[in-house]
Amino acid sequence: MATLDAPVATAQTHISDPALDLLFRDARTHNAWLPAPVPIERLREIYDLARMGPTSANSSPARFVFLTTAEAKARLKPALAPLNVGKTMAAPATAIIAWDTEFYEQLPRLFPHADMRSYFVGNQKLAEETGFRNASLQGAYFMIAARALGLDCGPMSGFDAEKVNAEFFPEGKWKVNFLCNLGYGDKSKLFPRNPRLEFEEGCRVL
Repeated sequence: MATLDAPVATAQTHISDPALDLLFRDARTHNAWLPAPVPIERLREIYDLARMGPTSANSSPARFVFLTTAEAKARLKPALAPLNVGKTMAAPATAIIAWDTEFYEQLPRLFPHADMRSYFVGNQKLAEETGFRNASLQGAYFMIAARALGLDCGPMSGFDAEKVNAEFFPEGKWKVNFLCNLGYGDKSKLFPRNPRLEFEEGCRVL
């Protein structure tokens, strides 16, 4: 008979150290890019991985718009902070990670075993909190998926959200969360890695 302190059998395994290096330890935020395109098929692969990450009630509120042409980038340029213009124009692709303010309309299909839609209809505060938080999670999954598939990422917050929404989401249903440049980073132009908080500084065990 199993006891409370007995080891629990599991089929899950620890991924390799090289994989952890690729996803976290050696991964960097890139600002300079090599002139190699990102195929649409690769963007699809990234999304297909990222969509499997958990969200509240499988709400999946994130929406992704990929800018892969000079014309599309030109539409984004007026909304960018000056320091973000050059690197964004040079990146092979830029993802607008947005969220659907009416994500709950998909819940009857995405979470069919309970009526979760009714929790959000007419409750704007709950819908905004849930939609933005879980779209942020999905944006993080997206970056990890991109790294796992051999791409580098350059996430950004330096932009005018009202301008991005007016240009790309004028109907008002989707709203931008953050931006992320994608491609193959020029490692020769990386800055030294900044420090991170130690466990004792950033964590509490109660």
